Amino acid sequence: MGTLNPNLLSKHASLILNASAKIMTSLGKRLLMPEMVLLGLIRTPDTSARRILDKIATERGFKLADLDRETEAQVKARDGRPADFGFVLDSGGRIDLSDELLQAIDDALTIAQAADEVWIGSEHLLSSLSQRGISTAGLLQARGITPAALTTYLKDRTLARKMTTRDWVAEAKSGEVTAVYFRENLLRELMSLLSLAGPRHLLLIGPAGSGRRSLAYSLALLIAEGKGPRAITSMIEIAESALLDNPIEALRSGVKQSAGGCLFLPNVARFFERSIAPQVQAIVQKAFLNIDPIVIGTATETEYNESLKQLGSNVHRLHVPPATIEETSAILNALKSKFETEYTLTIASSSPSTVAVMASRYLSSNALPGAAAQLMHRACALVRMSTQKDLAYKPDARPDATVDPDDVMLALSQMTGIPASKLGQDERTKYAAMAEYLKSRIIGQDEAVLAISRAVKTARVGLKDPKRPIGSFLFLGPTGVGKTELAKALAEFMFGSEDNLITLDMTEYQQEDSLNRLIGAAPGYVGFEGGGQLTDRVRQTPYCVVLFDECEKAHPRILDVLLQVMDEGRLTDGQGRVAAFSDAVIILTSNLGAQFLVDLSLGDRSRELAMEAVKEHFRPEFLNRLDEIIMFNSMSPEALRKVLDLLLKKEVKLAGERGLAIEVTDAARTWLLSKNDHPEWGARPLRRIIQKYVREPLADYLLEKNPQAGAKVIVDVEGKGLKIADF
Repeated sequence: MGTLNPNLLSKHASLILNASAKIMTSLGKRLLMPEMVLLGLIRTPDTSARRILDKIATERGFKLADLDRETEAQVKARDGRPADFGFVLDSGGRIDLSDELLQAIDDALTIAQAADEVWIGSEHLLSSLSQRGISTAGLLQARGITPAALTTYLKDRTLARKMTTRDWVAEAKSGEVTAVYFRENLLRELMSLLSLAGPRHLLLIGPAGSGRRSLAYSLALLIAEGKGPRAITSMIEIAESALLDNPIEALRSGVKQSAGGCLFLPNVARFFERSIAPQVQAIVQKAFLNIDPIVIGTATETEYNESLKQLGSNVHRLHVPPATIEETSAILNALKSKFETEYTLTIASSSPSTVAVMASRYLSSNALPGAAAQLMHRACALVRMSTQKDLAYKPDARPDATVDPDDVMLALSQMTGIPASKLGQDERTKYAAMAEYLKSRIIGQDEAVLAISRAVKTARVGLKDPKRPIGSFLFLGPTGVGKTELAKALAEFMFGSEDNLITLDMTEYQQEDSLNRLIGAAPGYVGFEGGGQLTDRVRQTPYCVVLFDECEKAHPRILDVLLQVMDEGRLTDGQGRVAAFSDAVIILTSNLGAQFLVDLSLGDRSRELAMEAVKEHFRPEFLNRLDEIIMFNSMSPEALRKVLDLLLKKEVKLAGERGLAIEVTDAARTWLLSKNDHPEWGARPLRRIIQKYVREPLADYLLEKNPQAGAKVIVDVEGKGLKIADF
C-alpha cells in the first residue's frame, strides 16, 4: 500500500488533512473521503481556501454553516472505496484514503503545478473538490463554486497567496509593505544599471548584513509607484523552503513568474557549489544568459571571486558597502514601528542611535545595518521576556515596557560577554584614564604604558584605517618584565575581560606545516574539519587582544600571515572563511636584544643595540606594518617590591573569599624578595616564591588548625624563615 508524499503538501494543506482525519474518526468512518476534506477546509480559518469560501459566500448570499451541515450529512450517508493509499498524520498514525480523494489530490497537484507552485495549497484542494466526478462537486457547484469561478479567485493574491514565490512589487501595491530607509546614492546607481540597453543582470556585492536585500526591496517599492526602470513590472523571490524541498521546480517557477520583471536570488553563489545538482546550476546559468527576466543576486566579494566570475560580462556589479552609523540610526528609526508591533512594546527615541553606535563598536564582525538590527531584536526580545513572571530583570516591567539604552547595553552584554557596566562606560572618559588604569597593574613600565595608550587612543577616536587592526605592536624586553601582563590588562580594559586575550605560543609554530594549525588545513587535507586555532577564535571573539608570544621563533611563513593581518585586517582560513581583525589589537612579544636592555652599563646605547638585533631578524616590510615597537625596562628593586605587593594582594583576596583574613608583614615581604635568586628574570620568580613560602604553608595551617570563618592570621619572619600564626 502506497503513502502520500508529505512534501507535496503546503503547511496549510497538511493541517487540513490532519483536521479532516479527526473529523473522520469523530463520524465513525474508516476512509478519508472528499467530504471530510471539505469540512476541514470550511472549519480551518486563516487559509487561502477559507478566504475564498468566505468571499464567495458573501457574494452569492449563502452561509458556510449550511454548506457544513449538508456536507456532514452526506458523509454520514455514504462510504467510499479504498484507494490502497494512505496518509501519515503529524501524530505518527496512518489513515487510508478513498479512491475519490486520491483522484482529487492528484487533480490538486495538477492545478498547483499549472499555477507554478511547488506544493498543493488549500485553495488547490478546494478547486479539485469542485471538479466533475468528485462526490463534493454537487455541494459546491450548487452554490456557484465551480472550477471556472474558482480560477478567478485563485488569481487574487489577497485571497490565494503564492507559496513558492512572492512578488515584492505586488505586495507593495496592495499595502503589504514594511517601512524602509532609502540609501539614495546606491539606489540611484542601481536604477542606472538597470536602465542600460542589453543584458541587465546584476550582482549586489557586499558583506552579509550590509543591506543588499533592503536595496533590492527599495527598488521594488519604486517599481510599485511607477518610478522604476523601464519595462520592469515585478520583483520575484523564491521561498527558501521551496528551494529546499524541490529546487529544480522552484527555480523553474521563479524564472517563469518573473518574466517581464526581476528574479531576486539572495546568496546566488550557492547555486554554483560543487554539491549542487547540475540541473539546478543549468537553470541559474541559463537565466543569466537570457535577457528576460533580469536576475538580481547577492554575494560577498569572496563568493564572487571564487564562484561568480564565470558569469562574465553579461552581469554588472554594484558594491554595497556597510551602512554608516548615521545611516544605520536612520534605518532603525524607519523600522522602529515594525519592531514595536512585532514585540508589542515601545522603543525609546534614543535607542536606535545607541544601537547603531554599540553595534558598530562591538559587533563589527557583522556589517551595519545587519548587526544593529540583530542587536535591536535582542534588546526587544529581552524586554518582552522581562514582562513574564519569574523572568523579569526589571521588577517594574509592564506589558507596555519601553526599550531604552540600558536594555540595549544588557542585550549587547549577553551577545558579547562584556559586562554591561563596561559597555555603558563613557568612551571619552574611559580612554582619557587609560594610562592610569594600566599603570595600576603594570609596574615599572610607565614609558611602555604611555606608548601603547597613545596608539590605542588614536585608533579609538577613528584616526586609523577602519580595515586594519586597532593597533599592531611589538613588545621587546627580557622575561618577566610585564609584556604578557600588559596584554592581559589591555584586554580587560578595552573589552571587559581577560578572557578576550587570545595567546599563541610561537615556539609551537616553528615548522612550515604548522601554518595549517594556525589557519586550518585546506579541503582534502588532514585536519580540515578542525579549523584554525587563530582564525576560529577571532571569528568567535572579534573584539580581542591577540598575543603572539616569542614571535621571533615562528617560521617565516607564519610571519607572512601576520604581515597580512596587520596590513589588511583580515585572514582567510583553509575553508575560505574570513576572520576580521579590525576590532582586534595585535601584540607580538620578543626577547630579541634583551641582553642589551638588562645591561645597565650600556646606558642609552642599550636600546640602539636592541633595535639592531630586531632589524637583523625581521624584514623591513614586517617592521613597517607595526604601529610601534615598545621596549620594556628591566625590573628595579623598587618595581619588584610593588609587584610583590600586587601578587600578595591577590593572595589575601583569595583567602578572604574562603573566610580567612591574612596580614603579611613588611619584614615578611622583604624576606620573600630576598629569595629571588634571579632578579634578571624580572617578576616571574615571585609567583613561585609566593607559592612555596606562603600558599603551601598556609594550606598546611588550614588543614592542621581548621580555623573558624572570620579568623585572622599573620605571616611574619621567625628566625631564618616565615611563620604563619593566629593573629
